Amino acid sequence: MSTNPPKIRYISESFIKPQYALEESKRPLYLTPWGLAMLSANYIQKGLLFTKPPTTNADEDFIKSLLDKLKYSLSVTLVYFYPLTSRLVTQKNENPPSSLIFVDCNNSPGAKFIYADLDMTISNILSPIDVPSIVHSFFDHDRAVNYDGHTMPLLSIQVTELKDAQGNTISITRPPIHRRWFPDGVSLIINLPFSHQDEFISRGEAPKLRERMFHFSSESIAKLKAKANVESNTNKISSFQSLSALVWRCVTRVRRLPCDQITNCSLAANNRSRMEPSLSNDYFGNSLHALRGVTTAGELLEHSLGWAARKLREAVANHTDQVVRDWVDTWLQSPIVYQLTKPFNKNNVMMGSSPRFNMYGNEFGMGKAVALRSGYADKFDGKVSSYSGYEGGGSIDLEVCLLLNSMSALESD
Repeated sequence: MSTNPPKIRYISESFIKPQYALEESKRPLYLTPWGLAMLSANYIQKGLLFTKPPTTNADEDFIKSLLDKLKYSLSVTLVYFYPLTSRLVTQKNENPPSSLIFVDCNNSPGAKFIYADLDMTISNILSPIDVPSIVHSFFDHDRAVNYDGHTMPLLSIQVTELKDAQGNTISITRPPIHRRWFPDGVSLIINLPFSHQDEFISRGEAPKLRERMFHFSSESIAKLKAKANVESNTNKISSFQSLSALVWRCVTRVRRLPCDQITNCSLAANNRSRMEPSLSNDYFGNSLHALRGVTTAGELLEHSLGWAARKLREAVANHTDQVVRDWVDTWLQSPIVYQLTKPFNKNNVMMGSSPRFNMYGNEFGMGKAVALRSGYADKFDGKVSSYSGYEGGGSIDLEVCLLLNSMSALESD
């Protein structure tokens, strides 16, 4: 009897274009500093797991109908999200040596649509303590970085059929705003001071990690928030700041860092509401900043949860319009591309994603998803991704990535 683990079987592949083209989709889309700085990061990989709804038709008929509907819906959606059907283009300049990288919205085969199957069940995916590595196969663009969008689709959707489930990774009332934000007086076209991709693109392999999902009910989150606010004598600490502080302290404790070792907890912050005037929530594209609470391992563990949460609260409160503009001005004077695939500082914690995103609100005609999982992208020791819990109401799921020994210690903490 074979003991080989099951493998994904790829059945079909196609490219989906917008149902029709808007006039604005025929013009290049120039990247802002926020977008250019992320060229060496991995593609974002997020997916939802669904159970198959009861049907009296043959499985083949159900799947064919589902795929046809998904492709049609995607083609309609891409009318408004047309940059996702595009490719990146680099225009090189010789004097001085530089590269202009932009989104070519008028020359692309479209978004990629993949249909695959796997001889496993929902239980096989959700029952193990750790997220099984086969989940990474549910996502296209494995280990690709954003710069690869020159030759790879900027958007790829994979539908993987399990024995009893479907995995998806994908009438619009809030059309996206594609007009780029640049400071007054700054050219909309930014040339990077590099002549070759090797000067700013790096690729690396993450160390052996364990990935686990941890669930926090709305009641436990409320208690955590109340505790943090009482301990810091305030009422301004948020649920997410309280939870992030808990994770920061727990992970730092199991790592057994020296007392004088500097450690930080990074939060991915949305700049839109902090700008003056503010950017619309419908602004399409990157507008993120990493905020950090910084201290020593000794101080972090000697003080309370509320003390750590206040550190994070202060970082959030200090992130103003002026801070954002100062970062942009500094970046324009000396452009950099973040090397997220290089080893992350083993003493730190990074909180990514956000429970504010209603991932379970995505409807594909199969009811509510039963679980959310992600791919290989941008995972390293200390990376934590947060999602709204299945039951909603303020519950939160955390996807925690740690080295093997650290995860084992965390489970016993």
